[in-house]
Amino acid sequence: MELMTDVVSQAFGAGSDRATRFAELLTVHGVERGLIGPREVDRLWERHLLNSVAMAECVPEGASVVDVGSGAGFPGIPLAIARPDLDVVLLEPMARRVVWLEEVAAKLDLNITVVRGRAEEKDVRRQLANRDVVTARAVAPMGKLAGWCLPLLRTGGRLVALKGSSAAEEIERDRAEIARAGGVDPEVRTCGGGFLAEPATVVVVRRAEPAAGRNRKRR
Repeated sequence: MELMTDVVSQAFGAGSDRATRFAELLTVHGVERGLIGPREVDRLWERHLLNSVAMAECVPEGASVVDVGSGAGFPGIPLAIARPDLDVVLLEPMARRVVWLEEVAAKLDLNITVVRGRAEEKDVRRQLANRDVVTARAVAPMGKLAGWCLPLLRTGGRLVALKGSSAAEEIERDRAEIARAGGVDPEVRTCGGGFLAEPATVVVVRRAEPAAGRNRKRR
């Protein structure tokens, strides 16, 4: 337990107590409310909280962030806990999960906004346009994810997606779709090596200048 406390402190810093409280809320309510599977309770930290907060390494200071498909709150809530400098919006289509996210935000006194909707909806795109960063975890393949998420970004903003060991192959497979959506310079990064036994694999895609996207299409 002392070892885990050290890891949590390293990953979350001053937000360690809030992170622990979030894990407790999920342990007590997560399965009964359909937020996590029964097998996930015993691996909440390694598989969910620590993997999520590792993505903070790819998020600039003071960034405006939209977490697409937040679900039980990953990665958006761990990011908001560890990085109070961020302006975080949790975007989730399911009403019962929206209720959960609002409850967690209130109980943990987090300065986040919860929006019900999907990234591809016109109203959502108008409301959440020109963000610095869009995050996603276990939402969709990279090609589809780029089409949904890149329109929420300002030019030069970045999509940060938590992926698995086949991330590089996924980029190659979906490279044309990513480019059509206006994404450039897709790259695989590993994050959280300081506190994760197996670092998290993250794909980062930058939103291009509109002219660059058009030129790339013509070529």
